Amino acid sequence: MTLEDLLEHLREFDLLLDADPKFPSITGLVMGSSVHGSWWAHPKSHEMYRLACELYNHPDVLPVKLVSGKVTHVHRPLWAAIFAVGTAREVWQMSGLSREANALLKKVDNEKQLGSSGDTVRELEAKLLVYSESVHSERGSHTKQLQTWESWAKSAKLGKVDLTAKEAKLQIEQVVARLNKQFGAAGTLPWKKRSSRA
Repeated sequence: MTLEDLLEHLREFDLLLDADPKFPSITGLVMGSSVHGSWWAHPKSHEMYRLACELYNHPDVLPVKLVSGKVTHVHRPLWAAIFAVGTAREVWQMSGLSREANALLKKVDNEKQLGSSGDTVRELEAKLLVYSESVHSERGSHTKQLQTWESWAKSAKLGKVDLTAKEAKLQIEQVVARLNKQFGAAGTLPWKKRSSRA
């Protein structure tokens, strides 16, 4: 499988996970079947990892923790919806945030972009409150570069977004519901306990 093959699938599905037993994923597409357990032991693991990295860095792909809390590769037509949800600061996003996560969010809001790591970052990612990108620090360790969605949108040349958060969530929910039904999957979204299987 090539990157172009994978992009064709992404254009068809709108969303791809790195790995999932049923929801459309890179591992499932490369192997031609569902993956149970760790895919790192599979003979095609290097190919899957290479393709995941290439897709992650493609200009038409936005990686965010969206479906079932996993890294989800989002095709460009859904970017406006992700932006509208990410910037909404709805109750599901803000309630229950730890003190540390609130402090980090304020810092990102003020600085527009900064490096951080750990549970606090994962907390903000899970609620789509920031855009994050994995980077290597000068010491060689992995860290996250966090940006406000507005800062990301400017660098991505997103343009004006006219969607409301409600419209954006519905758009994403419809895609997830379609894929859940088509593949017998159970993908969930962070603002819903379970996405519709209808």
